[in-house]
Amino acid sequence: MKNKIAFISEHASPLATLGGADSGGQNVYVAELAKHLVTKGYEVDIFTRWDDPQLSRVVNWLPGIRIIHAEAGPVCYIPKEELLEYIPEFTESMLAFIQQEGISYQLVHANFWMSGMVACELKAILNIPFVITFHALGYIRLMYQKEADKFPVKRVAIEEEIVKYADHIIAECPQDKDDLTMYYHAAEDKISIIPCGFSKQEFYPIQKTLARKRLGLNPNDNIILQLGRMVPRKGIDNVIKAMGKLKNLAASTRLLVVGGDTDKPDPALSPELARLQDIAHQEKVFQSVIFAGRKNRDILKYYYSAADIFVTTPWYEPFGITPLEAMACGTPVIGSDVGGIKYSVTHNHTGFLVPPNNPQALAEKIRHLLTDKSTMFKMRHNAIKRVNAVFTWSHVANQVAALYQHITQPVKQVSSSAIKAA
Repeated sequence: MKNKIAFISEHASPLATLGGADSGGQNVYVAELAKHLVTKGYEVDIFTRWDDPQLSRVVNWLPGIRIIHAEAGPVCYIPKEELLEYIPEFTESMLAFIQQEGISYQLVHANFWMSGMVACELKAILNIPFVITFHALGYIRLMYQKEADKFPVKRVAIEEEIVKYADHIIAECPQDKDDLTMYYHAAEDKISIIPCGFSKQEFYPIQKTLARKRLGLNPNDNIILQLGRMVPRKGIDNVIKAMGKLKNLAASTRLLVVGGDTDKPDPALSPELARLQDIAHQEKVFQSVIFAGRKNRDILKYYYSAADIFVTTPWYEPFGITPLEAMACGTPVIGSDVGGIKYSVTHNHTGFLVPPNNPQALAEKIRHLLTDKSTMFKMRHNAIKRVNAVFTWSHVANQVAALYQHITQPVKQVSSSAIKAA
């Protein structure tokens, strides 16, 4: 008999197009972990908010995986910062589906804090144990974003309650565990560090000349790649400013920025894109910066392989999947010395770690790699070796499956009250 589990990912669906403001690493995590758990004998139902009227209530996505769209507010896109008021409706919709289908889930895996709220309710009502991957913590976000953080102020208090009620918490890196114990007083024995992963079928080295030909890029340029969501905290402005300090390199250097809200970059539709283009003009590097727009996932390996260096310098990063994907394609990574990046990138071995918001330090490391081909070659080799040894989704799923087996031992009846949105 198959082990049947439920994923909850209220705003991040595997069906979403990646690269927008609310779609990124969590979407990939949910999709890939579900796919690999199926190979280990699980059936997975993924509950996510119904935000597209073109999609049916239940999507039989892949063998062993269904995506169930829970009713929660109007069937249209709503920023995740505004979803809290609809979480009770999400919970009711999920409960109704479980009861109508007569399903008995062994376990719930919640993703993000609002999904954790739903999992708390299910545990109280149906006595289903749950684990949670927070993907980001409100306290940390508030620390860095301050007044720019648009989530409700009650988020941190709700997360504190979820930490208490969860049967187990998956921290994606050592920094994540430290933050949970320091700021949320989580018990250390209630936390397991299990990282994100990459797909070996999707990401692998492609000959640089072939990748550049496929993308229409100059084979002789130095190419720096920045790929991911186009939001201020990702520090794309930092990379553009670093470009302004690299003007005297012998070969022409291009910064390729992949991501955004639309396939074709349009500053009229994206204030962040407009801001970044203004910075490129101010730094006198506008002609050297290529804003490529949002891209389908199946072509990303060509961008990673075409680049000489992958750069990611966010202010903070709970984990960060893009460094893994870049390393899997044999591209050294220069990343911020923060969060999950300082866990996945080994300094002086697979790339370099630099302080965030420091274009001078970033420029120095870019220059080092571009002018030291021997170090570049060694880092390419080391990057491929490291990610394949530690960060494949198969390896991650083995660890998660072992945790599930531990959690699904008989649990005591829940007597605590469930967390309410209000």
